[in-house]
Amino acid sequence: MGMKGKEIVHRAGLNVRELIHALNKAYCDEWLAYYQYWIGAKVVSGMAASRLIAEMEEHAAEELEHAGMLAKRILELGGTPVLSPKEWYKESTCGYLVPEDEDSKAILAQNLQGERCAIEVYNKLLEMVKDKDLLTAHILRKILQDEVEHEQDLEDIGLDMKYITADCGCAG
Repeated sequence: MGMKGKEIVHRAGLNVRELIHALNKAYCDEWLAYYQYWIGAKVVSGMAASRLIAEMEEHAAEELEHAGMLAKRILELGGTPVLSPKEWYKESTCGYLVPEDEDSKAILAQNLQGERCAIEVYNKLLEMVKDKDLLTAHILRKILQDEVEHEQDLEDIGLDMKYITADCGCAG
């Protein structure tokens, strides 16, 4: 961001260094969410796996897009995105849940947990910047909208899985 853009953010009462730090934490979350979806789509098995694979591949692409949006904004604010994947774990708020149980229900539950954490993170970030940094707020609203949609997508699959289980008489 140019000098005037930084000045406006600073003058609005935001601590730009704190904002960059918070955006970097979200950036780390996005990279870990990307990988969680990507690898989950490779290893998932069981009921509704094919539907989950398609959804997780779509979500992975969107998480990667979010990381790009955040990196661009961090750079505009004069910061540097976290450069080392080792640091993603240290800086992440939502973390990474290893898909040790490859069953579709377990993978689904892990991804729902991640989305719900992301929704909380973006709500807090929006509170930090609302009415003070409209550009960052615009980016955060877009990402939050996607995360809420991801949660709904996963909940819908979960509901369908319950109906499939009930219809087939299988053990859930």
